[in-house]
This record gives sequence, C-alpha cells and structure tokens, in this order.
Amino acid sequence: MTEKMTEKQTKIQTKIAAAKSKKDSEYGAESITVLEGLDPVRRRPGMYIGSTASSGLHHLIYEVVDNGIDEAMAGYADEISLTLLQNGMVEVWDNGRGIPVGIHSVTKVSALETVMTKLHAGGKFGGGGYKVSGGLHGVGVSVVNALSEYCKVEVHREDKIWVQEYKIGKPKAKVKAVGKSKGTGTIVTFKPDPTIFTETEFKWGTILDRMRQQAYLTKGITINVEDKRDGHHPKKFRFHFEGGIKAYIKALNQHNTPKHETIFYIDKDINDTKVEVALQYNDGYNEEFFAFANNIHNPEGGTHMIGFHTALTRVLNSYARKQNLLKEKEDNLTGDDTREGLTAIVSVKLTDPQFEGQTKGKLGNAEIKNYVDQIFSETFTIFLEEHPREAEAIIAKCNLAAQARIAARTARASILRKGALEGMTLPGKLADCSSRKAEECELYIVEGDSAGGSAKQGRDRRFQAILPLRGKILNVERARLDKMLANNEIKNTVIALGTNIDEQFDIEKLRYHRIIIMTDADVDGAHIRTLLLTLFYRHFKPLVENGNLYIAQPPLYQIRKGKESHWIYSDEEKDKLVKKMGGGEIEEAEEEAEEGMSAAEETAAEEAEVKKTADKIHIQRYKGLGEMNPDQLWETTMNPDNRILLQVSVEDAARADETFDILMGSDVVPRRKFIQTQAKNVQNLDI
Repeated sequence: MTEKMTEKQTKIQTKIAAAKSKKDSEYGAESITVLEGLDPVRRRPGMYIGSTASSGLHHLIYEVVDNGIDEAMAGYADEISLTLLQNGMVEVWDNGRGIPVGIHSVTKVSALETVMTKLHAGGKFGGGGYKVSGGLHGVGVSVVNALSEYCKVEVHREDKIWVQEYKIGKPKAKVKAVGKSKGTGTIVTFKPDPTIFTETEFKWGTILDRMRQQAYLTKGITINVEDKRDGHHPKKFRFHFEGGIKAYIKALNQHNTPKHETIFYIDKDINDTKVEVALQYNDGYNEEFFAFANNIHNPEGGTHMIGFHTALTRVLNSYARKQNLLKEKEDNLTGDDTREGLTAIVSVKLTDPQFEGQTKGKLGNAEIKNYVDQIFSETFTIFLEEHPREAEAIIAKCNLAAQARIAARTARASILRKGALEGMTLPGKLADCSSRKAEECELYIVEGDSAGGSAKQGRDRRFQAILPLRGKILNVERARLDKMLANNEIKNTVIALGTNIDEQFDIEKLRYHRIIIMTDADVDGAHIRTLLLTLFYRHFKPLVENGNLYIAQPPLYQIRKGKESHWIYSDEEKDKLVKKMGGGEIEEAEEEAEEGMSAAEETAAEEAEVKKTADKIHIQRYKGLGEMNPDQLWETTMNPDNRILLQVSVEDAARADETFDILMGSDVVPRRKFIQTQAKNVQNLDI
C-alpha cells in the first residue's frame, strides 16, 4: 500500500489518458443495450442481490464499486473512492470515462437515465462498451437505484457536469448539465430503502475487507475508503498493491509458517482471456482457495477451480515420480493430499463469463478449465524444476498428508465398523430424543456432566437430545483427522450427528437440524465454544453454511425485588433494570442449585425469601449452567418460546479463515494482539 505516485503509476496514468482518447473504443449512447424495466426488482429483490438482510445491503455497494472496477480493468480508470456518509448515505466515485449522457436511440431519453432506470441496460451486452466486465448482467446500478429511497448520479464527461436524481428508482427530473468539468468520472450517491431491507447499518469491517480484496485483484488501482458517519472522527484507508494476488497470498499466509519462501505467480493471456494464479504452501492442514472471474469472487468455484485443481495434482505427481520422491509401489498423491496447507488464488478475466445465479457464485465457461489447466501446468512445472528446494518441501508436505490420510481412513473405518458391530449404537452419554424426524429435532452439545444432568432433566424429551462433553475438546486447527478421531469427545460428536466427516460428510444423514452449543458464560465456556466452532467450521462446514449451527444464550443474572423477577443476559441490561427498579439496597449472590429439595420446599423457601427481602433488589449471578436447576435451565435457555439462540453464519470465508488461524493457530503474537484489541467487544464477537 502506498500513497505516493511511483514512476510506474505515472506510466499507468499516461496509458489511461491515451486509452480515453481512443476512437476505436468509443463509449457512447449507442453502447447501451436495453432489455426490460425495473419493476421486478422491488417485487423480488432477493433474485437480484441475494437477500434483503445484511449481505444484500452490502451488495448494493459492491454493484456500484464494480462499475468503477470494470472501468479500471478496461484501462480507463485508476482510482475509486467509497465514502459512508451520515443518515445511511453512500457515495462512490471513480475517474473512469463517465456514464454516457447522449440520447439513446431506443429509449429516446438520456443514456444515463436509461442505465439508471432500465433493468439489463448497460455497456456490458455488446456495442463496444467493455471487453472484460465483472457486472456481466448489467443490472448493478439500476438495481441499486430501484432499491434506494434516494439516488443521485453526477457524471463528469464532455467537459461538463451532468446530474440526475431519483426517488425509488424514478427520475425526479431530466438529466441536465450543471457546470463545467476538466476531468471525467462518475459519482453515485444513494440511500438504501428501509422498507426493503431488514438491516440498514453498513459494517465497516466487511466493506474494508471487500475493498482491500478488490485492490489486490486489480494491480495498480487505488481504492480509498472513508467512514464519515461519526461526523467528528472520520476513518480513512487507502489500498494500493503493485504485487496483485501475489501480495494477497503473502497477506493470507501472514499467520502461518510457509513451507517455501518463493511464492509461485503467473499472469498470462490466452485467447483474449487473462489467467492469473498465485500459490504458497504453509504448515497448516487446511486449504485456503479463492477463485475469481472478472474480479467477482466465486465461492462455489467453477471451471477455473477445476482446471487448477486437476493440473496441480497431475503436475505434482509427475514431478514426484520423475525425481524419485514417490516410491514405485506407492500410490499417487490424491487431490486432498496436494491441497493440504495450500493457499491459492486463481483469477481469470474473460470477455463473456457465464455465471450460475445472479450473485455469480460459480463460473460455468467450459473453455476456462482448459485455459487454466494449460497455463498453470506449463508454468508450475517450470517453477518446480527451477526451485528444487521449494519443490522438495512441497512434495514432502504432500507425502505427510498422504500418510495422515491413510491413518485417518483406518481410524474412521474403525469408528464406523464399531458402530456397525454394535448395531449403530449411539454414544452412551447421549440422551437422545424420541422423535425420528430430523427437521424437528435438536442436539444440545453441553459443557460438563453437571450441566448435562440439568439439561437432561429439564429438556423436552420428544425433540431435544443432550450430548455432554467432558472438559475441553482437541484444538482441531492444529491436528489431522486421525488424531481428531482418537479423541472420545470428537468421536462421540461425529457418531451422534450421523453425517460422517470431511470428504465423506453427507448432510442428508444429519439426525438433528439444529445443533446448539451450550456452554458456561465464563472464560472456560468461551474457550470450549471456540474449540467447537473451529471443529464445525473446519470439518462440518456445510452445517454452518446451511444454518444448522446455533449458540445458546444462558442468562447471566436473575434479578428479584419482591414478587418481581427477571432473567438478565448482559451487564448493560442488568444496570438498566436496576435503575428502572428504583435502585435502593442491592444484595448480590452467586447461585448454587439446592439438591434434595422438593418443588413444594423450593416454593416455600422462595416465598420466605420474598417476605424477607421485599424492599431489596436481589441479584443472583450464574457462573455456570450447572448452577441452575432443571426448571430454570428449561425456562431460560431451552424453551423455544423463551430462549435466545444465535445462529452461526459465515459471510466472508477469508475473514473467518483468518480469525480461526489467529485464535486457534500456533502463532502467539497475533493472538495476543487480537485479544488485546477485541477484549472490550468480547460479548459481541462475530465468528
């Protein structure tokens, strides 16, 4: 990242200026193609932006920024600025050519108005607008306009400043020139419609991650991000990476120990398609792979991912055989062997991308598989031959993975065989539910036998199952599968879920559609919860992606004054309630369950206590689940009518990977730094 203009950037600016003056790539009103109107967007916004929750809200920003990225990829822009304003407004600026403003031959209105108010109207359907574009469908800015209660576009073009404003996608007036301009570019300002979105608060961290990623993917571009929502203390970031995805790999591996210092990198064109690949192995056990097509992240992969993975396994096996690093009788390395500890990025830029789904989750162009395979195979083979020390380290890493795979297969077979011999007997500690309909069943994974006992007594046996864990499970971030399956608590969890694990995972065999982690509200409980989250994220990831994983929220306090009683889930809530109750004398105690008392005796004791402390505010602090009796645990934490459950989701895989690397990896320094900076927000930590 740099803020100073380098000699290379000066050349880029000169190139951009020359490109802007080219007549053979004229970007005018005739470049805009129209397919249909905007009405469907407001009726079914999820079809266009994925959802009306947080992810869809942020998608609006990405659609507008992607237009600037398209200008940069076409060689007409080198800077983008994104600013979060007060009152929920967002401003995005780029120094590209500016949206055309001439009268469109079909719509008979300004091309700017056509782009902003017609679905599938844009310079990305032919007509010479763009050769390479991330916004293939051309719906981006018009969808943003349709889903905004207010939108304004300011175009600097043809030595003038052109402006048009909109309300819920409808123009408030015609496009008009309001002044002179010496440059070119587009400024889009919009405010999402709160009647459409369930959430309207933009997340600074999420936006920063996305903008940083886009700067990595577009070498030479500068992206400025500013948050002015505070009014008094604006936050600013400036991203610029000359190294492109090679620098991205280095950043992704900053919390791991690389197995080889030299990062493999290739950037090559083939048949009007640009293929860019970077990779480096580390000492971890998980693959971190990111696929992009025209700067759009494809979380489900696609043909470019298949081409890369196929070539990687073939080239490594060929090299290992040639160098006698694999014995004659040994089997070839599998795809899983060659991907253990791999951090890799494949980025392709093509003229006619075929995505599956509006959110572009998967690339479908068949020819891209061969392009990536061909370029990567040739260049990676040369890399291995020219870097024998790095090649030997990579093959050694893959060989260890192969040995661990065989050991894990044996361990997994042992578990399944044992289950079969015992008639698929479930773990002895599991208190199963009576229902066999997975969609209505839920499994509570509970910390400790004491809490497990209370949960078993307090639950609804028809649909709630309880699996108590003894102590802290193994940290799976630093362990292979064979070692994991030797751990009784993990083995019991695998058998209880019924899905198997890793590549043999089958979500159709899931026995409970809600898996609920229930731990104490203390440091040990938080640690156990993190260990379990790591297990599910690394080895049962489809359960997280499918929304099957939850975290229970037991109360921290019970507050009583006279006959009035409340369960409280945070210190802030406690302080507010005490103030509302009028303050006064406060009696604090830590609750412990009374054993051997009948229900009548408990009621009598409570009535006596109420009379004794009628004017006092009595606060009981619950440090552990085991301190609650079964009725209290049911009432506060397990009753579907009263309980609070947090659903675990992962919106950004790269950020989640980094978080787990920091929290559960072997490097102490970044973990200490993370804890120091996040300590004040620990109750609201997002995984």
